[in-house]
Amino acid sequence: MSTINKKEIEKFSKMADEWWDTEGKFKPLHKFNPLRINYIKKKIITHFNIKSKSQPLKNIKLLDIGCGGGLLSEPMCRLGANVTGIDASQKNINVASLHSSKNNLKINYLCSSPEKINLKKKFDVILNMEIVEHVEDLNLFLKKSSLLLKKNGLMFVATINKTLKSYIFAIVGAEYILQWLPIGTHDWSKFVKPEELIGLGKKNNLKLVEISGVKFDILKNEWMTSEDSSVNYITKFKKI
Repeated sequence: MSTINKKEIEKFSKMADEWWDTEGKFKPLHKFNPLRINYIKKKIITHFNIKSKSQPLKNIKLLDIGCGGGLLSEPMCRLGANVTGIDASQKNINVASLHSSKNNLKINYLCSSPEKINLKKKFDVILNMEIVEHVEDLNLFLKKSSLLLKKNGLMFVATINKTLKSYIFAIVGAEYILQWLPIGTHDWSKFVKPEELIGLGKKNNLKLVEISGVKFDILKNEWMTSEDSSVNYITKFKKI
């Protein structure tokens, strides 16, 4: 059994050279990153009652699943976390490894998926950001991810809701009209309703702590959290 969707891996491998181009095909993720970083950082600090200001994530063992070129792994490392990043695309891992070494960041990058990774240690925090809508078997993916998480650890999952509005905004709008993303980046049939994600989480010892909608403010030209989770949303789960 595998969580790897080969077509998805091939699709992102072809774009791998553009991960760090802020005006390239991953421009929307670069725009999204400040919100993701602040959200994750604040929730980790609160949950683990961290007092340090300079490196607030020091001693936190963090696994970034579907790390791509390292857009989240690097800032988490700079905040002090001990970061392992995994991705099923070797090309993504090569790009991430090269970029982190150029910036003198110590990140353990591995070409793997949650069901194939061979690590004895467990993690305080797992990031599954913008990845669950691209995997082959969501239940297996969450099950294997959960097994890598320590009890009372946190898992963050950001994805896209399966609604008519998400089809209009995330596919028709973002891919065809605004051309923020290459056409074919997303498959609406693989979008995930919050209740489905919460149900699968519960089945795999993950208790939902918080869910927030995420929306793009055109006037401010930035992403922000919202009460509206009908398109993008981010969840925080605790391992029980």
